[in-house]
Amino acid sequence: MNYSNEFEKLAELHQRGVLSDEEFARAKARVLNGEPAAQAAGASNYANGATAINTLHRSRNDRWIGGVCGGIARSTGLASWVWRLAFTLGTLCAGGGVLVYLLLWLFLPEE
Repeated sequence: MNYSNEFEKLAELHQRGVLSDEEFARAKARVLNGEPAAQAAGASNYANGATAINTLHRSRNDRWIGGVCGGIARSTGLASWVWRLAFTLGTLCAGGGVLVYLLLWLFLPEE
């Protein structure tokens, strides 16, 4: 893979909010040193569980109730409607969706 493709992937992750400004700069430097983008981005923050959890925040803009689905959507790159559907299905199937949503609402900090 060439540098332009690597930088495009990193720029996309940075734009979606997966990479902070500092992480983006470090990842670019690592790519220039010859490491692949997945390693340069810390395995794109999805493989690194602690980093992924620390990036979870409730959304101020994309919210219907508490901003939980909007915040998870920003961290994972999926659309917020997918998460809303997942919580709704979890509520209808076993009732656990409401409990998980409430716990996330209580414990996730707001952006």
